[in-house]
Amino acid sequence: MSIPQAGGGPIERFSQLAEYMAAGEKPKHQWRIGTEHEKFGYLSGSLAPLPYDGPASVRAVLEGLRDRFGWTEVLEQGHIIGLTRDGANVSLEPGGQLELSGAPMETLHQVAAETAAHLVEVRAVAEPIGVAFAGLGAAPVWRHGDMPVMPKGRYRLMTDYMGRVGTHGTQMMYRTCTVQVNLDYASEADMVEKLRVSLALQPVATALFASSPFFEGKPNGHKSWRSRIWRDLDASRTGMLPFAFDEGMGYQAYVDWVLDVPMYFVYRDGQYINALGQSFRDFLDGRLPALPGEQPTLSDWADHMTTVFPEARVKKYLEMRGADAGDQAHLDALPAFWVGLLYDQSALDAAWDLVRRWDHATREGLRVAASVSGLQGQAGGVALLPLAREVLEIAHAGLKARGLGEERYLDVLHASAAAGKVQADRLLDLYAGDWGGDISRVYQATRY
Repeated sequence: MSIPQAGGGPIERFSQLAEYMAAGEKPKHQWRIGTEHEKFGYLSGSLAPLPYDGPASVRAVLEGLRDRFGWTEVLEQGHIIGLTRDGANVSLEPGGQLELSGAPMETLHQVAAETAAHLVEVRAVAEPIGVAFAGLGAAPVWRHGDMPVMPKGRYRLMTDYMGRVGTHGTQMMYRTCTVQVNLDYASEADMVEKLRVSLALQPVATALFASSPFFEGKPNGHKSWRSRIWRDLDASRTGMLPFAFDEGMGYQAYVDWVLDVPMYFVYRDGQYINALGQSFRDFLDGRLPALPGEQPTLSDWADHMTTVFPEARVKKYLEMRGADAGDQAHLDALPAFWVGLLYDQSALDAAWDLVRRWDHATREGLRVAASVSGLQGQAGGVALLPLAREVLEIAHAGLKARGLGEERYLDVLHASAAAGKVQADRLLDLYAGDWGGDISRVYQATRY
């Protein structure tokens, strides 16, 4: 979940909303790679989720990272809720999941080194206090009542609202983890092509990275329960954005969609002001009930843009949002997958040729099939396993064209596609075999 955004001053012209997105355009030599991943912390002895406070806690981990490794704390109402260092951030998800938002990097080698260093630091702080972290897409055993609540005003507002607009919103907030990558675009046309490819192929990522086959102590019938959760969360702000494939798609079409998504909050002077269900269009007219007569700023707009959750999201860059968190090799593979597809024009065009004739029903059907069946899913006459193999070849060629030796980060995905099995399949095999149905062994199997 995002921290308060710094977008800019007062909005004086409607066109500033689209201009905010256009300001993210960069020439290719300035394109960067920003990877984010979340992980579940737990008590090594009891396997219970980490509380916020105490000697073995979320707070203790954050303070340990601050004191031992030179991070600067981020406070909200006197509580440590995050860290910053050298362009990177460590933040908290609602249930205490620890997130690294990496600094923008030029190469996948730099991204992998940053992730590795972070995990080393986290282990160094966590292990002496009896804490460990696991890489999974959904909490395998814990129930909602087991989860701590982080001291962040944004989450208190969202928890109430999520419970009223969908059936799975609080599950997403408190009991899921993802890995995503943020990538740049050169122009409006480049954004549109990349967004369309990203949306259409997000089910391939969901299938390849599926790692959430357990929930509330048993197999859940899905390879990616995290993806299942997103399908019944809040239809107004999630999904596959069918309008993105319409003629005339551009910045303004995306702005129009975001404007019609109900608001969560307005951030003022360190406080989250409840604006649940209210309209940003009314805010533009100075008619927001939460702040009557007040005009919004570009920072307010940037905040509102973080409260939409489609499978691929646009801000001043593109975010790929369809993958479960997993082991370290998969944390490295996710940015490699999308950089290979989107940062080489030949690869991007080949990927678009692969999906351009699909209709919305096929794209949505593949999203469902990936969640349920992983690489064995199919929809609209498209089978995910051969599709994944073809897409991986395109991504491999895209990375090879960069000439940096980054193709090796796809090895774990090539192995999955060759075997037809992903992390979720292997965990289910262990559960039915060596574990003898003891689901608690998943924590050690997925421990960083």
